[in-house]
Amino acid sequence: MPGAFILGCEGPALAPGERDFFREADPWGFILFARNVETPDALRALCASLRESVGRDAPILIDQEGGRVQRLGPPFWSAWLPPLDMMDRAADPERAMWLRARLIAHELRASGVDVNCTPTADIAGDRTHRFLRNRTYGRTAAEVIARARANAEGCLAGGVLPVVKHIPGHGRASADSHLTLPRVDASADALRAHDFGVFRALRDLPLGMTAHVVYRDIDPERPGTISPAVIGEIRETIGFDGLLMTDDISMGAMPGTMRERCRAALAAGCDTILHCNGERADMEDVVAVSPALTGEAEARAERALARRTAPEPLDIDAARAELAALIA
Repeated sequence: MPGAFILGCEGPALAPGERDFFREADPWGFILFARNVETPDALRALCASLRESVGRDAPILIDQEGGRVQRLGPPFWSAWLPPLDMMDRAADPERAMWLRARLIAHELRASGVDVNCTPTADIAGDRTHRFLRNRTYGRTAAEVIARARANAEGCLAGGVLPVVKHIPGHGRASADSHLTLPRVDASADALRAHDFGVFRALRDLPLGMTAHVVYRDIDPERPGTISPAVIGEIRETIGFDGLLMTDDISMGAMPGTMRERCRAALAAGCDTILHCNGERADMEDVVAVSPALTGEAEARAERALARRTAPEPLDIDAARAELAALIA
C-alpha cells in the first residue's frame, strides 16, 4: 500500500537520489510547483518519472487556480484572471467557471497532471485576508456553491480530479496561514449555517483539503487540520466522505515539529499528509511517522481515483471563444 502522504520534488527533473527516495517512500501522490515547471515536454517527462519511481499511475497535483496561484503560465500555458475578478466580470459566472476549469483541465492533462487543487470554496468577506480574497469565487454562500460546483464539474469533464478547499472554511480568517495561525471567533452555529454550509453542498467531491484555522467555538487551541473536533465537523456535520488531505503541513500556521504535526493531523482524522516544499529532511520526517494508506482512508482514495476518467470531447477553440465573450 502507498504511504498516507503526498510529496513535492526539488526541481524540473528528478535527481537519482530523489528517484530512489520516492521508490522507497512510496507516496500516494505528488504535488508540483513553479520550481518544477520549464517546458511542456520537460513537465511531461517529470510526471512520467514520478510515476515510474513508485511503479503506478500515481495522482499528480498542482495549484492552478489562476491569478497569483498559477504554477503553469505563458508562454506555454494560458494566463488566467484571479477567480473573483473573473466572476465579477462574467455575464454568466457559472458557465464561465465551468469553461475556465475545463480549459485548465485540458492543459493539465496534456502536461501529465491529473489533480487540480480547486475549487476554493471559501466565502469572501470583510475580514478575508488579501492572500485569499481574490482566489475565492463569491461573497455569498449561494454564489460560491454554484461556482465551485461548476469548477468541479469542469475539472471532472476534463479528466482532472478537483480538490475542494479549505474545509471547513477559511473566509473569515484575517491572517495568512502560510505565515501565522488564523483565529476565527464566530459561533459554531454561525459557522455551520454559513461557511460550513458551502462545503456541505459540495460534500460529494472526491478530494478535500483542510484549513489551518482555529475555530474558537469548536476547538480554541488547535487549528482545524490537527483538531479532532473540527475533523468531526467535516465528517459528521458537513458529511464529507472524500479523501481528506491536510493543507501544506509545512506552513507557518502549524505548531510543533514536522513529525508532531503529521502525527497530530493523522490522529485527528486526516487521511493523508500534504507536504509541498520538496525539502528532503522534512519529507523524511513525514515518511517516518506516516503509515500506509489502509482501511477507510484507502477506500476513499480508491473511490477518488475511480473518478479520474478520460476527458470528455470538447472543441477547445470554441470553448476559449465562448469564455472570452462571457468576460469581455
